[in-house]
Amino acid sequence: MADKHILSLEVPTVANCEILSIKDTSQYTDKLDIDCGELLITSPGYNVPVLIKVDPDFDLNLNGCLLGTQTEHCGTMRTALADGIYIIKYSVAPVSKVYVEYNHLRITSLLTSYYNTLCHIDVNDCEPHSERKDLIDEMKYIRTVIDAAVAKVEYCNSPKEGMALYNYAKKRLQKISCKTVGC
Repeated sequence: MADKHILSLEVPTVANCEILSIKDTSQYTDKLDIDCGELLITSPGYNVPVLIKVDPDFDLNLNGCLLGTQTEHCGTMRTALADGIYIIKYSVAPVSKVYVEYNHLRITSLLTSYYNTLCHIDVNDCEPHSERKDLIDEMKYIRTVIDAAVAKVEYCNSPKEGMALYNYAKKRLQKISCKTVGC
């Protein structure tokens, strides 16, 4: 068996709504060249990927201008990136044979809303009364649904199911946010 590159990426969930972070976690063999590294990224709502040339061991923080979702004021401001499924393909030469592709469910905006809602819930070290306990239990359930959405997209190869769960969690969180934070 010939030596070959083992391509892999890490796409962590970040707290910055304006950044998509992607890190090369590939293992490269010394016996083959590493040429023509490229990322193809299709953002939610787009059909055509953006091509980004990369070198091995890259660690990128991409914004809307680099992803083609922001077209104005690129030098002076950044807009938030949409939550949803990003299709990310990384390849090296020959690109048709040496590649890896991921579906990444970005949940940054939803998690920001989740954490902001938690800030407005009175959670302390005392046993909560029944109404507050029900609210805390609902927040736990919502977080489980968010995690299930990520699992469906990224591990189960079920993007439609994952987005349905994402939207369900978002709807339930909005109900709680309206009660605790206000609409």
